[in-house]
Amino acid sequence: MTVVDLRVLVLGIDVDDELIDRWRGWLMPKRQPYLIGPGLAGELGLTDRIGPLTPETRDSFELYDLGADVVVWLTGTEARALPAEVRAAQPGAHRRASRDPAQTRRRVVRYVEDGRRPSRHTEVDVKTWSELAELLPKAASLAGTFPDGSGPNCFGTVMAASGVGGAERTWMQREPFEEWLAERTVPGGRDDEAGTVLVWRGADGLVQHAAVTLGGGWALHKPSQGWMSPTKVLRVGDVKLSSRTPGRYLHRNRMR
Repeated sequence: MTVVDLRVLVLGIDVDDELIDRWRGWLMPKRQPYLIGPGLAGELGLTDRIGPLTPETRDSFELYDLGADVVVWLTGTEARALPAEVRAAQPGAHRRASRDPAQTRRRVVRYVEDGRRPSRHTEVDVKTWSELAELLPKAASLAGTFPDGSGPNCFGTVMAASGVGGAERTWMQREPFEEWLAERTVPGGRDDEAGTVLVWRGADGLVQHAAVTLGGGWALHKPSQGWMSPTKVLRVGDVKLSSRTPGRYLHRNRMR
């Protein structure tokens, strides 16, 4: 966390107090979700604590594969009454707010920044932004922004940068992205020119991730659909490095 002229920069992005407070609410609610078996919930008298997940708490606590388990919402005191093996088996960490609000704020920001590259959107020169404005009319306004919550993803970000209205607020699925790719691009493109869509596919051919080049060696992407994942600008090489996963293969499409 860097404070410059009373602004808080998180991953190089200007963030206000209201957004950080929302992050704290998603990351450190008073009652937090725990996965337990439905039978155990009954044995422990916790059936009245069973509740649904929001997308933000799903991402905060890494609750993606629930299986037959149920989600119970517990305070810290209630959670300590769970069997030790159940607490140890939780997929994500549980973080509780500190008594000191400033310390809590620092911990929230540290969580958002941990292991993530800062956006370098302020390093892109005016000439580069000007030259890509017609091809990628919303790229400049999207660069260096955090989403309002979980859901917006890499596919929607690329589509939104090209001018597709509302795509930056959508959990865009593969099918509409593939339709856009077929309509708006052709195979090919170079990493050093604007409008090359970088598409990572699995061995089965399904698209897994996407980014778009801005020219001058820069690229725009949103690493995940999580609330903690901003739309950022990085060097093309860093985008490729951060998106490299075994079994994924990079393809290039040039925007028409």
